Amino acid sequence: MPPSAHIDQVTVRGRSLWSDALRRLLNNRAAVTAVAMLAFVILLAAVGPWLSPYDCDSPPDWKNMGVPPQLEGGHWFGTDVLGNDLFVRTMCGVRVSLVIALVATAVSLIIGVFYGSTAGIAGGRTDAAMMRFVDVMYSMPFVFFVIVLMIWFEGNIFLMFVAIGAVEWLTTARIVRGQTLSLKNRAFVEAARAMGVSTPRIITRHLIPNLLGPVVVYATLTIPQVILFESFLSYLGLGVKAPLMSLGVLIADGVNEMESKSWMLVIPGAFLTAILFCFNFIGDGLRDALDPRDQPR
Repeated sequence: MPPSAHIDQVTVRGRSLWSDALRRLLNNRAAVTAVAMLAFVILLAAVGPWLSPYDCDSPPDWKNMGVPPQLEGGHWFGTDVLGNDLFVRTMCGVRVSLVIALVATAVSLIIGVFYGSTAGIAGGRTDAAMMRFVDVMYSMPFVFFVIVLMIWFEGNIFLMFVAIGAVEWLTTARIVRGQTLSLKNRAFVEAARAMGVSTPRIITRHLIPNLLGPVVVYATLTIPQVILFESFLSYLGLGVKAPLMSLGVLIADGVNEMESKSWMLVIPGAFLTAILFCFNFIGDGLRDALDPRDQPR
């Protein structure tokens, strides 16, 4: 008799949402390039001032006022009209702008996700009343609202986080509420209920993965909006105050000298543009990677 065939037992494991999303994100060249560029900008902002003979608190170099970018003398990005090193000031501005954007976005996400999910799950009159409040808030002039807050509290940097985050949560609430309403009565949720799956299990296994994609994507798109908003306030003189600086402050200074010292506007403007492009490309990549309905066939 022929020897009995030996059948190897192969264990087949399914891919989780996270591993599949990571694989699809890594296949997106634009998103990967944006992540690498953003990581480089963050690393440069973190360690860049240590590579320069100057720092954010260095006194002005009166002998080198308005010097264009040069390798000699350590002024790689040139200096401003007061002789301050523009490389160090730009790196410090990137730090402040990113911190403001991240904290304000976190505040808006916490408020928006809690508010929107509560309205979507509650439904009925509670949902209607909560969303009418959102409509009323949308009708308010948010720019003037934040400006009034900044003037009232004299430009406190912590209150800037709260003020910007407090006006950016409305869209998040609408997105989360709409997703919750569309998911809680879907067929896969009803099937899970029919199989006896508990409500917490349904929320963690079915609702949260489907809500996570839009929330994360909108977060990556909110960050550049907050950066632009902060830059606008700083350009008006209502944002970051000395001795702190942000990209908006540097751009406002560069506008005044753009004809004779164009590098004061071009360099911080280039960093701001690069950061905005990176977050937008990352948001597009995350949208494609985290959407469980967009699976390759």
